[in-house]
Amino acid sequence: MRKPFILLASTLLGAGSALAAEAPLRPDQQAYRALLKEMVETDTSITTGSCTALADKIEGHLRSAGFTSAELHRFAVPEFPKEGGIVAILPGTSKKAKPILLLGHLDVVVAKREDWTRDPYAFIEEGGYFYGRGVADMKAMDAVWVDMLMRFRREGRKAGKAPKRTIKLALTCGEETSTAFNGVEWLTKNRRELIDAEFALNEGGSGRTDKPLEDGGRVVVQTIHVGEKTPVNYRIEATNPGGHSSTPVKENAIYGLADALARLRDFDFPLMLNDTTRAYFSKAGAARGDAMGKAMVAIAANPADAQAEALLNTDRAFHSMLRTTCVATLLDGGHANNALPQRAGANINCRIFPGILAEDVRKTLETVVSDPKMTVVRTDNRGPDAKAPPLNPAIIGPAEKLVAKYYPGVPMVPVMSSGATDGVFLSAVGIPSYGPPGFFGNPDGNGVHGLNERVSIQSVFTGRDLLTDLVTAYAF
Repeated sequence: MRKPFILLASTLLGAGSALAAEAPLRPDQQAYRALLKEMVETDTSITTGSCTALADKIEGHLRSAGFTSAELHRFAVPEFPKEGGIVAILPGTSKKAKPILLLGHLDVVVAKREDWTRDPYAFIEEGGYFYGRGVADMKAMDAVWVDMLMRFRREGRKAGKAPKRTIKLALTCGEETSTAFNGVEWLTKNRRELIDAEFALNEGGSGRTDKPLEDGGRVVVQTIHVGEKTPVNYRIEATNPGGHSSTPVKENAIYGLADALARLRDFDFPLMLNDTTRAYFSKAGAARGDAMGKAMVAIAANPADAQAEALLNTDRAFHSMLRTTCVATLLDGGHANNALPQRAGANINCRIFPGILAEDVRKTLETVVSDPKMTVVRTDNRGPDAKAPPLNPAIIGPAEKLVAKYYPGVPMVPVMSSGATDGVFLSAVGIPSYGPPGFFGNPDGNGVHGLNERVSIQSVFTGRDLLTDLVTAYAF
């Protein structure tokens, strides 16, 4: 078996090609790689896996590094014994400085072997990438957090040095796999003292390349995740007395629903900006030299610029960042081949801009549907509405300096996610959550939540170094 290697880039993946010479991994990098391999090969999907089993292994590693029983806290609930997690605490020396929290979820989206090119629960190194379910979302970062705390403990004991801030690590389950039990939500309600912190570092931040690495791609932006949308599902339902299909009438539940969905398709929620998205469009746009970049800068300066908005709306990601979005994702209707439908319904998945109430979105959907005989009902409640954390210079500043060090010439910009993380549960109890920069992905999303999930080897090791330096800057 050949020795593991890391791809080195002469410009640290900034202005030049992302692929360069091979060099053997250092012993500390080999230890990290082995930890990541173990995490990926421990199935933590809801169908066939167990977060608790992985938490058991992580506890063993932390104990081997010197963490005591008083510093390690396991949690689970009887109804969901396989969705347990772990909290580890590295005590700080300062009585004034509040702790920081490192957050990660252990669970992964289900992967089927017959759909993948490779075994999804095997850790495979191939063509400059690590492959495996969860390797990007988010076990590479989980492994960084565990590896980091182990090194801080071991190195601290040798040098007699501890962090000023207490560093807490919470690895949980339920972010991807369950609406019945969410580990972060449980901790906020039942063991708040274990995770109480001034702020948290979570998933969400990352960099992007302009094209795949194997095609000469380079990192063109790094982001820090500052806020996210609130995901909410609604059901639009049409009802009708029905009847025999041999004598059809114009009033038909399926036709009525189809008309309502066409109106929804053609509807855009109004454009909105907050501090995070305004900074994103301004800084990221200025770094581009094309018409889209000019439109980004223009919209940040003047949200009423219709020409700039029209161009930005041609990019699906920018369109989503600028507003609440709602889209039909599931359909059902009718009860027999030879009967007029008595009922037809659709699931509407909305991603709500921070600060907008879910009930207000429901009322807007009623207006768009424009049929008093149809109902619009919220069908789930994943958690609290998202709150955008402040653009705190004490958080942003050190991250910007380290991006300049590891990715010279690459801008770092704040970004609001159109997806969802467990950070919403922390924000709801007064712990702002940020997704730091460090890793990076290709424009295609690297198979996250899909097939053949992968992450660049260079991304993993550069991100590991950057994140270690960042936590050091915050805590030591």
